[in-house]
Amino acid sequence: MNQSLWQSSAAKLRSTRYLAIMATTIAMKVVMSYWYIPVGENLRAGLSFLLIALEASILGPAAGMVSGFVTDIVGYVIAPSGVFFIGYTITAMTGSLIYALFLYHRKITLARIILAKAVINYGINVLMGSLWSAMLYSRGYWFYFAKSLIKNTVLLPFEAVALYALFRFLSPYLIRRGLLDPACRMDSK
Repeated sequence: MNQSLWQSSAAKLRSTRYLAIMATTIAMKVVMSYWYIPVGENLRAGLSFLLIALEASILGPAAGMVSGFVTDIVGYVIAPSGVFFIGYTITAMTGSLIYALFLYHRKITLARIILAKAVINYGINVLMGSLWSAMLYSRGYWFYFAKSLIKNTVLLPFEAVALYALFRFLSPYLIRRGLLDPACRMDSK
């Protein structure tokens, strides 16, 4: 990703409009993080990834990572669950970064969405998440890896379709409002 995209994203941290969008999405992400289906020890299925991807496509990598950081801290302060662990903050920031690298100022396609979700599901959720779980809980890395791999593999197609539908529905409006670059326009196929 070139430097101008990082500068464009960082500039949004000085814009009242984009700070208001960020604050709103942070609040929505924190609330949505409490709605999930538990699928195993320290494994959950939820819908907050939709907001994270949408926000990253609007704010970009720098502002998206700041939002991920703030979301994790605010979520913990509002409803602490166990001890605070910086690994989950890194995960939140990295997830926003990955979505931004694939979707910010880029044409949004099903292939790009699938690639972004695959990197997040396997690189962040499986690899990093298993490491954090092994560090915090009683079982070893491979126990969490296997469970997380199955969960993330099963959810990947559903999450990719949900993201595609969300962008298909919202991108024309977001482009008209100047929140998404016109280059992000999805084909009408």
